[in-house]
Amino acid sequence: MHDDTTRLTRVLARKDVLALAFGAMIGWGWIVMTGNWIQSAGSLGAIVAFLLGGSVIVLVGLTYAELASAMPQVGGEHVYSYRALGHFASFLCTWAITLGYVSVVSFEAVALPTVVEHLFPGYAVGRMWTIAGWDVNATWVAVGVAGSVAMTWINYLGVRTAALVQKVVTLLILVVGIMFITGALFEGNTATLEPLFNVQEGVIGGIMAVIIMVPFMFVGFDVIPQAAEEIDLPFREIGRVLMISVILAVFWYALIILGTALMLDPSALAESSLAVPAAMQAVFQAPWAGNLMILAGIAGIITSWNAFYIGGSRAIYALAHAGMLPAFLARLHPKHRTPTNAILVMGLLSAIAPFFGRPALVWLVVAGGLGIVIAYLFVALSFVVLRRREPELHRPFRVRHGKTVGALSVLLSIALIGLYLPGSPSALSMAEWGIFAVWMLLGLAFYAWSRRRYGVAYSDTMMRRELEGESSSG
Repeated sequence: MHDDTTRLTRVLARKDVLALAFGAMIGWGWIVMTGNWIQSAGSLGAIVAFLLGGSVIVLVGLTYAELASAMPQVGGEHVYSYRALGHFASFLCTWAITLGYVSVVSFEAVALPTVVEHLFPGYAVGRMWTIAGWDVNATWVAVGVAGSVAMTWINYLGVRTAALVQKVVTLLILVVGIMFITGALFEGNTATLEPLFNVQEGVIGGIMAVIIMVPFMFVGFDVIPQAAEEIDLPFREIGRVLMISVILAVFWYALIILGTALMLDPSALAESSLAVPAAMQAVFQAPWAGNLMILAGIAGIITSWNAFYIGGSRAIYALAHAGMLPAFLARLHPKHRTPTNAILVMGLLSAIAPFFGRPALVWLVVAGGLGIVIAYLFVALSFVVLRRREPELHRPFRVRHGKTVGALSVLLSIALIGLYLPGSPSALSMAEWGIFAVWMLLGLAFYAWSRRRYGVAYSDTMMRRELEGESSSG
């Protein structure tokens, strides 16, 4: 059923892994949302929200870091939850996070033509149809499809190519970001930081309005465990690099908020559709600076898109390799050693996305966010269970105060899931619940078919081989 003559290869160095995770977390959202965050919570309130929300992600990230160093196999969550919670739990966990990955690659296919519109206003022509009150235009769709094809090709050629693209584009984001932050610190005015907190809406309420968004801005560090079998580092270092990437992202968001608040007063924030490019333009007093920041936003789209192609395709590959999805999804390219069929599935879903327009894709992203936080809960539970059941398990990156970290991670993951439930300000709409339900039912149908076709015993055998290091590919 699987060809064991091919192997995923360990080729990703430390800089590759750091760029992969950091680039995944720094997408397009900070370009669009920073002004809203400051207006909702105040300048200092928004920074506090990201520091508090980032602390939650750091705790969850610690559980990932320990498990990734202990079990550096492809699939990440799939492997940990299998070992701790069993066959079906492993499938649910991995299928849920795959929805998150699919939602991101689909949304980036919509984000790209949207940001191009800021550089070339009026380019979207050739109305095709209207979905959720939004006109889908042919040229707009073409840009999204072209981007999807390009990202599919990059990933098809191998993880080395994808990693090189990730490093170059992440470097561009960092250079522009450093230009902006240092310029704002010299040119900015502390008077524009007022109000520090949103007193009118309530200090706590304003901060909570931003914290709700924070976990989803940090989605992406979990790509490291998905690609763990392709990382050429001591296993302890995998955990360290994962944590460094999360901490860097916390500081990135906090400093971007600070720089924007130093350059734009509340009235300027209210007038600007894209606050960060407007603040960049104010730093250098030139339109080119704003356009350069928009290019950094495009770079963020590319890094996030690329990383989630890697994460999503490896999650699908891991499920197929274990006999939980059809076997053809576990095939590796004989030369490039990439899970080509899984990558093509991700590419197809990404290329279809622009045809649905922007509003419908927002529903998909929110539904995907629920899938991701469900996976966080499974990983936190796996961390707790394995600490109790297998205290002797070799953990190259061992988290201190494991019981406390594990318990907090479980509770905080449950709290994140609660944000999506009815009664929460960010509860899922009927359309979003529909997308989530259809995805999970589709997965259960695949699972039932694969279980009849291959059997649980086959999965158990493959997973044991994976955990014992006897097999690293399908």
